[in-house]
Amino acid sequence: MTARSYEVRTYGCQMNVHDSERLSGLLEEAGYVRAPKGEPADVVVFNTCAVRENADNKLYGNLGHLAPAKAERPGMQIAVGGCLAQKDRDTIVRKAPWVDVVFGTHNVGSLPVLLERARVEQEAQVEILESLDVFPSTLPTRRESAYAAWVAISVGCNNTCTFCIVPALRGKEKDRRPGDVLAEIETLVGEGVIEVTLLGQNVNAYGSDMGDREAFSKLLRSCGRIDGLERVRFTSPHPRDFTDDVIAAMAETPNVMHQLHMPLQSGSDTMLRAMRRSYRQDRYLGIIERVRAAMPDAAISTDIIVGFPGETDEDFEQTLHTVREARFAAAFTFQYSKRPGTPAATMDGQVPKEVVTERYQRLLALQEEISWAENRTQVGRTLEVLVAEGEGRKDHDTARLSGRAPDNRLVHFEHPADGVRPGDMVSVEITYAAPHHLLAERPPLAIRRTRAGDAWERRTATPAPSPGVLLGMPSIGAPVTVGAPTATAGCCD
Repeated sequence: MTARSYEVRTYGCQMNVHDSERLSGLLEEAGYVRAPKGEPADVVVFNTCAVRENADNKLYGNLGHLAPAKAERPGMQIAVGGCLAQKDRDTIVRKAPWVDVVFGTHNVGSLPVLLERARVEQEAQVEILESLDVFPSTLPTRRESAYAAWVAISVGCNNTCTFCIVPALRGKEKDRRPGDVLAEIETLVGEGVIEVTLLGQNVNAYGSDMGDREAFSKLLRSCGRIDGLERVRFTSPHPRDFTDDVIAAMAETPNVMHQLHMPLQSGSDTMLRAMRRSYRQDRYLGIIERVRAAMPDAAISTDIIVGFPGETDEDFEQTLHTVREARFAAAFTFQYSKRPGTPAATMDGQVPKEVVTERYQRLLALQEEISWAENRTQVGRTLEVLVAEGEGRKDHDTARLSGRAPDNRLVHFEHPADGVRPGDMVSVEITYAAPHHLLAERPPLAIRRTRAGDAWERRTATPAPSPGVLLGMPSIGAPVTVGAPTATAGCCD
């Protein structure tokens, strides 16, 4: 009997990308195989996002495109999970009755059972839990990278930002025990992983579940004692919980990278208050100042929302002022859109679309100028780059390779005469800077073959189907839209 094939389509933030790795692992443990790229799958799983106004339109459009294919293929199944499934529940089956399974953010592990039940009973299965039944990290995983991995340290969020529906869909924050986190990292390192990104909806609030305000900085320092772990990152922190002990841990732990993604959202105190963000401009800029005092080479990126309800010209000018003062390496900028079910969606003072668009373009132009200037400071420097797979979209045309510098900047470099593999390290001299990448136009000065490169080589020794979800580390660069194959930075922060 031929194994049934599957495809997972992912929308949204890093947490969804990581959940999709779990979904793939569960399906493969149940006997499914990944469908080759471009070929129809027997089971198509949508892992959805609910943080955009048109998220549901995009989902139903995609479901509509699949309806004829399903009608022509007896036995094909469609499943919908993630945040939009948690929010809309029975609405999905009512609007798209050809969907077989709907599951929520709290019961990812139920997917194989629900698919089988739907097949046997010949009717849609809808299972939405109100709280987490199993911590996702205990589930099987099909990781998309041999050299870099996400590691969830918490799920859920205790904040009440007025633009965000995530706490209602992901639930209250639940922390993993430090020993469990470190054990997972040690296992990954044993498999060849050399870079991990600690992941949480509000990653630096880690420890609130355990009554230890310094639990996150302690976790970072513990990561520094894991032999073979070369790079540690985390995303996304909240300014409210960003404390000096975390700055010290970043500065003093050699394998914790000097890279920080710190969502700003707005530079206006009035807007921050309306957003129910528990910090103000002065506090935010104070954190940036202390980070740079401890780590002058730190690359700092952020999230900014333009056109939040009630935003005036003066409020927007305060955002521009904050951007000039902070000098972000990159900013993920978003035009405000109503998230159904959030307090902001019904607030007075909704800003006209044309005003939002004009402000957005001004912010983009300013940040582009700053990003380019910040990147030009890297010209002439020698950087050690972790060679990546799939980071450079034009690598094939330019005969170059791509990877990430320690501060997560994207670097394109000349393909060396000696073989180099994803997961290996190359030392390159930066010769040119663009707003969203760096370029090394001469051959690498040195190549360091790593265990991670060995792991990549083992994984690719036997040809495997191409992945449906591309997993890279959170990128410093141009904004990423929800629904793109790479992860969206900070959409829930």
